[in-house]
Amino acid sequence: MLRMKNISKIYRTELVETHALSDVNFTVEEGEFIAVTGPSGSGKTTFLNITGLLENFEQGTYELDGEDVSTLGDKQLSRLRNEKIGFIFQGFNLIGDLNLYDNIEVPLIFRGLSAKARKQRIEESLELVGLGGRASHFPAQLSGGQQQRVAIARALAGKPRFLLADEPTGNLDTLMARQVMELLEEINRQGTTLLMVTHDHELAQRAHRNIQILDGQLRDINKNELVELIS
Repeated sequence: MLRMKNISKIYRTELVETHALSDVNFTVEEGEFIAVTGPSGSGKTTFLNITGLLENFEQGTYELDGEDVSTLGDKQLSRLRNEKIGFIFQGFNLIGDLNLYDNIEVPLIFRGLSAKARKQRIEESLELVGLGGRASHFPAQLSGGQQQRVAIARALAGKPRFLLADEPTGNLDTLMARQVMELLEEINRQGTTLLMVTHDHELAQRAHRNIQILDGQLRDINKNELVELIS
């Protein structure tokens, strides 16, 4: 469902060129759970941003669900991102002045869904993450783990084909991190494709595949080889 071929990304200043990604070949099959690890500055954030259609690339091709994103304009990319991809961030990114219901509803409004459809999706997603009775609560009334569950519910309410998680347990203690990981694993078992960036190698071992980014290149940890495009 996701295919990158010879993707490169270069950041330029007046004095230096930084090759964040170099000829990356990468394929994700539907239903996979992939963990991406690597040291700071290795290219993880750039890789995640390109995967999530938040950043462009210098060369190469990227197909998402059979659609070549390199040919799309900003509005088309926004539409594809909104319809196909769900995001979970380390910092939760919840709006403090809105209750949980409204936090989850905001991206659905941009989808153009009716109030009835939004209500159904919000209630379903909150139930799925175990917060069905908390719709009227505000983020400050919740623990860190509960806030991350709301962030997951917000992503799931859009019914994404592909879920991107950026250090989803980074701000949580061990117990809450374990609970969030168990929830993500259950979501994956139900059919959602999941790509997770993490510094925690123990959590990465729970994924189907463990990909390491180093010096702008991807390496399959299980096979100890550079990732090649699956034909």
